[in-house]
Amino acid sequence: MLGILIATDRNGIDHKLYAFSGQLGNGGFHYEGFVDTVFDYLEPGGYFKQKEADISRQNREISRFEEEPLCVLRREYELSKAKADEEISEYKEKCRQSKHVRDAKRSIGNIQEPELAAMIRQSQYEKAELHRLKRKIAKKLKPLAEQLKAALSQLEAMREKRRTDSEELQNWLFTNFKVLNAKGETKNLSEIFAETPMRIPPSGAGECCAPKLLQAAYLRGWQPKSIAEYWYGRPKGGEVRVHGMNYPACRGKCLPVLNWMLQGLQVDPPLDSDRQHCNVYNPEIIYENKWFCVINKPSGMLSVPGKGTDISLQHWLIERYGEDRNVKMAHRLDQDTSGAIIAAFGDTSYKTMQALFARREVQKTYIADLDGDYRSQGISPAGRIELPLSPDRLDRPRQCVDIDNGKPALTEYEFISVDNGFSRVIFRPLTGRTHQLRVHAASEMGLNMPIVGDRLYGRKACGADGRLHLHAFRIEFTFPLDGKLYVFETPVPF
Repeated sequence: MLGILIATDRNGIDHKLYAFSGQLGNGGFHYEGFVDTVFDYLEPGGYFKQKEADISRQNREISRFEEEPLCVLRREYELSKAKADEEISEYKEKCRQSKHVRDAKRSIGNIQEPELAAMIRQSQYEKAELHRLKRKIAKKLKPLAEQLKAALSQLEAMREKRRTDSEELQNWLFTNFKVLNAKGETKNLSEIFAETPMRIPPSGAGECCAPKLLQAAYLRGWQPKSIAEYWYGRPKGGEVRVHGMNYPACRGKCLPVLNWMLQGLQVDPPLDSDRQHCNVYNPEIIYENKWFCVINKPSGMLSVPGKGTDISLQHWLIERYGEDRNVKMAHRLDQDTSGAIIAAFGDTSYKTMQALFARREVQKTYIADLDGDYRSQGISPAGRIELPLSPDRLDRPRQCVDIDNGKPALTEYEFISVDNGFSRVIFRPLTGRTHQLRVHAASEMGLNMPIVGDRLYGRKACGADGRLHLHAFRIEFTFPLDGKLYVFETPVPF
């Protein structure tokens, strides 16, 4: 990310400050024309670099120890144990065959007393001999087992020291990483994140553009006026970002820091308020029966209650129908998405609806406008997108493409028109992952054209009406409780 801050000095003159997030490719924080980092812990010969070098040395020692002697000891023990197990198995087989012979003699009958006594003595001897063999082998394996146990204990002690040293170094960093706010007050990262659900700062906290820019302005005695961060270059690690577009602070790593640093300033809009509120109190019920209702949800309205005070569709329905109807949303639409959504009345209907969605027996069709001409990009007029998704743990609710560990996400698409550089498309999601259509549209591994007005994954400014151009146009299912086929459509509002 690249950032710019406009701030006013004591004489009323505006200045521009520039910053980049994190470190440069050479592992440094400094570059001409950009502000310094808040806390330069990478100073050569400094405490952090010395301790980091020591931890790296421990990593090498642990790796060498795992290779030798631990690996050699483990292999020697496992070979000896396998040989011992084989010897015991062979003797057991010998005993089994001997028993088989005795059993055969007993089955014939007419065994004389002396022979029967000899057979019993043979059985007792073989059992005793098996116990003696096991004790002999255990005695032989004991020194190797003790050496292996000691080596594993040593390895665990080495790992524990590395873990302790790493935690101490992280705590040192977070304690010494101190940031100002507009009131001139100071807090370190440990104090800031102690008041959040995370409790512990994530790696890289405080190294984003905005904290660097605000710290630089405060240290100069300047009054911040305006700030923005922009993505530069191609996205990384499955993220969906558009080069040159500005984005809000990530919620997990940066937002807690900014909540502190912006205290004393009048912030407009308030932090964490990047929401659209278009007709949020005017949903339309297009069908209802004793089991469920279908609503045309407006863009900007939550489907279910969130962390804030914004009214949700579920709240609205409860107020309309009363608590006795036990209204529950059968599924969800993103806050910024409009269109057909189903609410169930009562537990029986709710569980029935949930089962339909789980079995993928509800067909959903969406209409969207994409930022670009699919023809000029050589994209097929119709096809399927298969990109697994997982949450960005530091910036929820954003999702990332995660080929290795993500949950499967499948979308069928069909372009139907192009107008003034925008492509209208029909989406038919075959799975229901969070932000599935938005990511599949915007990702360079998908259609590489974000949905118009997508404030998370695309270019919010290109939506002239200020809303996300994604609409749940059609929903179709057969309801098991009455056996009827239901099809509902809602007009596209953009």
